[in-house]
Amino acid sequence: MTGQFSPAFRDELAALMRWRRDVRRFRTDPVPEDLLALGLQAFTLAPSVGLCEPWRILRVTSTAAKAACLANFRTCNARALDGFDGDRAATYSRLKLTGMAEAPVHLAVFCDDGTEKGHGLGALTMPETRAYSVVRAITHQWLALRAEGLGLGWVSILDAARLRQDLDVPPDWRFIGYLCIGWPEEETTVPELERAGWETRAAALHLETR
Repeated sequence: MTGQFSPAFRDELAALMRWRRDVRRFRTDPVPEDLLALGLQAFTLAPSVGLCEPWRILRVTSTAAKAACLANFRTCNARALDGFDGDRAATYSRLKLTGMAEAPVHLAVFCDDGTEKGHGLGALTMPETRAYSVVRAITHQWLALRAEGLGLGWVSILDAARLRQDLDVPPDWRFIGYLCIGWPEEETTVPELERAGWETRAAALHLETR
């Protein structure tokens, strides 16, 4: 492959990005292992600072581990609701903010801040770039899964320290996100938070020059 991709490919790539959603409403149908493997393989194609590949993925399968993570979410979600009042609190209380109870696949994703891979290139001056690398890898996976018709929901309303303890991960692993994966109940190009009246997309990109 040299030069530009075809116009048809570019149109389909743009469509894929438009149809990528943060899914919270899943069917409970199982996800074939070969499709899940495609999504995980996308991690290995992602860029990383210093080629350190700091992503560490934990597949959460046991009933006890899933229950602990869901309890973590419920505690944090209740605490978050207490931070709002009036109409904003009422809107928040109606939001569905996780698919943890329904999604058939759960992944906890971490960044290994102690990795020696990459020899610190780029991360010595900006250590946070390791975490940025993991986020980019998750985006790769997100698009790969969406191309197969699967949805991904990123849960961030969690106590990271409690989750790390419950899942018994090494001390150098920084929690990045809890990912729910499965078949979405519906498909739309409009973010759920926008449809629920929580927020709207910006009308234009914020871009400045110096």
